Amino acid sequence: MQKILVIGGSRYFGKHLVTLLRDAGDEVTLLNRGSAAPPPGVGRLVADRDDEGQLLAALGGRTFDTVVDQVCYTPLQAAVARRVFAGRTGRYVMTSTMEVYDPAPPTPEARAYAEGKRQAEAVFRGEPEDGGPEPFGFAAVRTAHVLGGGREEFTGRLEHYVGRIAAGTPVDVHAAPYATSFIHHREIARFLQWAAGQKFTGVVDAASHGALDVLGLCELVAEQVGRPAHHLIVEQGAPASPFSFDRDYALDNGRAAGLGFGFGRVADWLPGAIGESINASINASITEPLGEPGH
Repeated sequence: MQKILVIGGSRYFGKHLVTLLRDAGDEVTLLNRGSAAPPPGVGRLVADRDDEGQLLAALGGRTFDTVVDQVCYTPLQAAVARRVFAGRTGRYVMTSTMEVYDPAPPTPEARAYAEGKRQAEAVFRGEPEDGGPEPFGFAAVRTAHVLGGGREEFTGRLEHYVGRIAAGTPVDVHAAPYATSFIHHREIARFLQWAAGQKFTGVVDAASHGALDVLGLCELVAEQVGRPAHHLIVEQGAPASPFSFDRDYALDNGRAAGLGFGFGRVADWLPGAIGESINASINASITEPLGEPGH
């Protein structure tokens, strides 16, 4: 049994991670700003992770075997965590993203997200400020695009395809899109649970086997929607629909597989994830309240 702190973990695959750890017999504590209560059997700490004093007060004298950080987006957040958890944990696992490999994010928001994750990783990997030993073993899990879960997948990326193809609206794609990497939301939760119990440090990529380009994704969605997919070609470097890329940065899951984690295949779970998204869209349209007459 390990004592594990999960920072964040109150929505999407973070919820699955927390329950997996609990059900495996670990002593799990969830730290967030009070936005959501943890499931039964999981401890709770409430603090704003950006506020170092508040974080220290919430932790008190607690120590952990592993911290899994689901919501570290900036180097400032990483610096606070590095100071606060030095001497409190033997291992720190940060959920990062494949976007750190992206050579040309298409929007200012995407560039800021990727750069924030890159810099946060760099802070955790930096030399100790006092020249002493490392504060803890650090691992960065760079996850592929996470899909599945219907409405739980709050980014709406699969619904984008379901909605457009069902309506006959063209999907914006590049002329020769590169394949990209995906992982199911429950698989990344299992991977993070597994990673929390390992000893490795450094960067590890987490992706299901089998990269897929946007045209292949459209074909799968069209097959289930029952309508053909139409495409609108965008210029090189221009924004397009989610998962259409004019550059290559698919993940290599070889290190994680070599360390002992068995990934599934995109081809095995993606049709089910598309079906969940279709059902979520149908249910949303059924339950959407009607407007007043004439509205």
